[in-house]
Amino acid sequence: MNDVRPALSTPARPPAPVLSGVRRTTLRAQFSLVIFLLAFLPNLVLGLRAQPDLPGAALFAWMALVALLCGLVGYLLSGALLRPLSRLETEVERGNFAQCHPDDPTEIQALRGAFTGLMERLSTEQERRGAFMATLVHDLKTPLIATGHLTRTLTTLPLPDAERREIGAQIGAETARLLALVQQMADAHRFEREDVRLQVAPTDLRALLDGLARRMEPQARERGLTLHVGGHGHADVDASALERAVTNLTENALRYAASRVELQVTPAGVRVLDDGPGLQGQLRDLAQPFNGQQTTIAGQQYTAGTAGLGLFIARRIAEAHGGGLDYERHTERPTPPLDTPTSPRPLATLPPAAQSAFTLLLPEVQP
Repeated sequence: MNDVRPALSTPARPPAPVLSGVRRTTLRAQFSLVIFLLAFLPNLVLGLRAQPDLPGAALFAWMALVALLCGLVGYLLSGALLRPLSRLETEVERGNFAQCHPDDPTEIQALRGAFTGLMERLSTEQERRGAFMATLVHDLKTPLIATGHLTRTLTTLPLPDAERREIGAQIGAETARLLALVQQMADAHRFEREDVRLQVAPTDLRALLDGLARRMEPQARERGLTLHVGGHGHADVDASALERAVTNLTENALRYAASRVELQVTPAGVRVLDDGPGLQGQLRDLAQPFNGQQTTIAGQQYTAGTAGLGLFIARRIAEAHGGGLDYERHTERPTPPLDTPTSPRPLATLPPAAQSAFTLLLPEVQP
C-alpha cells in the first residue's frame, strides 16, 4: 500500500484545546491507574488477611513496596500497550501513516485505514477545488473578453444607431450567458453538498416539454436543427426543477446534435434524444462537477467539471424525485415527430442513425 502524503507542508501541531472545568489526563495515565488497581488491590486484601497481627509500620512499608511495584508494572505495561498508537501519532504528524506494521493490532490497522481514506478524500476535494477554479476562470473569461471588446467598440467608435443596437443586444446576450454560467456553477456547488428541495405537484409533462421546446426553438433554428416533442404523461414532480433538468439536457443536445433533437415523455420519465457524437466516457464519471478528468465531445477536449455541470444538476434533480439519470447510445431508424406533419421523405428510405438518449427517470408516470 502506497504512502499517502498531504499535498501541502504539514504545519506545526497546534496545542490541544483545554476545556474549562475539565482536568486533562493522558491515556497512558488512565491505563497505568487501571493496571495498578488491578494488581495492588488483591495484594492489599491478601496482605491484611494473611498477617492481621503484623505491626502497622511493617505492614505499611510492605504495602508501599507492593504499590511501587504495581505502579511500575502498570506504567511499563501501558507503554507497551500504547506503543502502536504512539507510533501512529508520530507517523500521522510526518504524513507517512499508510504502511501497517506487523505488531499493529486490528484497531490500529482500522485507524490507519480511516486516516488513509480521509487523506484521499481531502486530496480529491483539493483537486475538485482546483478544477472548480480552473473551470471558473476558463468559462468566465470568454464572455468577459467578448463583453469588454463590445463595450470598447460601443464607447470609442462612431457607429450608426442600428449597429449600436446590435452591439447592445450582443452585450446583453453575453451578460445573460455569464449570469447563467455563474448560476449553474453555484447550483452545482450547492447540490453537491445539500439535498435538492422540491415542491411536488401533479404536472402535465407534455405541456412542460411543449413550453420548453417553444423557448428553445430559436436556438435550434440558429444551429440549423429540428426540435420535436412527443409522448404524453402526467407525474407528481416539481415542475420548475424538472424543467431545469430537461433544459440542461436539451442545451447539451442542441450544442452537439448533427440535425435533430427530440424531447419525449415515456413511461419511464422524460427522454432527450439527439444525433450527436455521444459521450466518450461513462455517465457516472462525467456527471460529476469540478473534477479534472478529460473528456472528448465532438472532437473538443473538456474537463468533466466543464462538461458535467449540466449533467450533474440533472442527475441530482432526478434523484431528488426518486429516480435517476440514464444514458444510452443506440442505432435506430428515425421516427416522425408525434402530433406534427410527417417528413415528405418516406421513413423506409431514411438511413438508420446513431442516437444519444438521456432519460430522466421518474417514478409513476401516468398516461
